Amino acid sequence: MRIVLDTSVLLAATRSRTGASFQLISSLPRRDVEIALTVALYTEWQAVLTRPEHLPPDSHVDEALGFLRYLASIAHQQDVHFLWRPFLRDPDDDMVLEAAVASGSRYIVTHNVKDFRRTQELKVQAISPKDFLTLLRSAP
Repeated sequence: MRIVLDTSVLLAATRSRTGASFQLISSLPRRDVEIALTVALYTEWQAVLTRPEHLPPDSHVDEALGFLRYLASIAHQQDVHFLWRPFLRDPDDDMVLEAAVASGSRYIVTHNVKDFRRTQELKVQAISPKDFLTLLRSAP
């Protein structure tokens, strides 16, 4: 199944090794899950995860970039030929939705589920990392 990871999930994974975001990211790559990634989404990941306030203690920008390059190397690279803007309240969320629709992803994994309420109109479900892991565990 193809998914899109919102930046909030990556940020949470770098902040805590005990949460669902870290569990999900640590389980990649998986045979049953494929990350979809666009250039715009990758650019956002870089911009957010390399901010000094988001770097883990004793960490460097190069480590964050290496982490992101690894995720990009295992992701499905998706071009976006049709923009759905404005669809959601936040243009950055529209960019995540466009990645999901263009790639045929069933889920956007995010900590901001409420910001993606309208995505079901486009047959994409926003789901928290915890709920997504539960879904994976219950799948046959």
